[in-house]
Amino acid sequence: MAATEIGFVGLGNMGRPMVTNLVKSGRDVVVYDAAGTQARAPRGAKLAASNAALAGRVEVIHLCVPNGRTSESIAREIAGAPERRTRLVVDHSTIGTGAARRVHGLLAEHGVEYVDAPISGGVSGAVNATLAIMYSGPEATFDRLRPVFESVAGHVFRVGSRPGQGQAMKVLNNFLSGTAMAATAEAVAFGVAQGLDMGMILDVVNASSGRNTATSDKFPNRVLTGTWDAGFSSTQFNKDLGLYRDAAEAVGASRPVSPAVFEVWRRLEAHRPNADITRIYPFVRDTPDRPEED
Repeated sequence: MAATEIGFVGLGNMGRPMVTNLVKSGRDVVVYDAAGTQARAPRGAKLAASNAALAGRVEVIHLCVPNGRTSESIAREIAGAPERRTRLVVDHSTIGTGAARRVHGLLAEHGVEYVDAPISGGVSGAVNATLAIMYSGPEATFDRLRPVFESVAGHVFRVGSRPGQGQAMKVLNNFLSGTAMAATAEAVAFGVAQGLDMGMILDVVNASSGRNTATSDKFPNRVLTGTWDAGFSSTQFNKDLGLYRDAAEAVGASRPVSPAVFEVWRRLEAHRPNADITRIYPFVRDTPDRPEED
């Protein structure tokens, strides 16, 4: 696989730095992005004119796109490409369990293998090649893809064998991340109201049992500094939380905590659409317990 060209669709905040790291690793990467391939392509990447053209050129295509509808649309273009060479699609997008199964079925009808391998780690993880990849699919395919994965990720996990299990892992992770962000915002706001210094609060919590990714990363590096630059929006986050809700409902999983978490994030999005997720702190700090309806 290392000796062949790799296809990559989606050159947004996550996809573009991933391609940059693939190129740095010495791989030939051919890219396409419907929003503007030439403008978004990293230096050293080769350009394709369309998804179908890409499918006629490479055996493996990686996707990093916004949602399940986009993944399904691209899958149809790949499946219908004339003189198609693509035999494997690796989806790094967060699209939910149902969409992953639909895309898998769509491509399987045309003899194309599909595996879901969503990513976590944010823009900084994509830039620094420290992402976590949550792969679900055959072990043999995982072994073939591992060298490519290790060019963009610091942690590579095979979490399951069935389509959608990688997505299940990703959305449960994002639910936990969202819970930590919302709870940390409330706790820190409480401490500041008591006259405690935010930096001291974070230092103590990070040496204690309340430590989480919000207290160890997002608050000290993006809230305390006033940069508000996690690089992930409330709109995107609400989409991912919705995918978790839908997947949990589909299997009848218990959800005593998530409705309250979802409501906090829903209200942030209504109050400040497309805000950086770190803006959850001033929103929680300044929102009364029983706010009026939006």
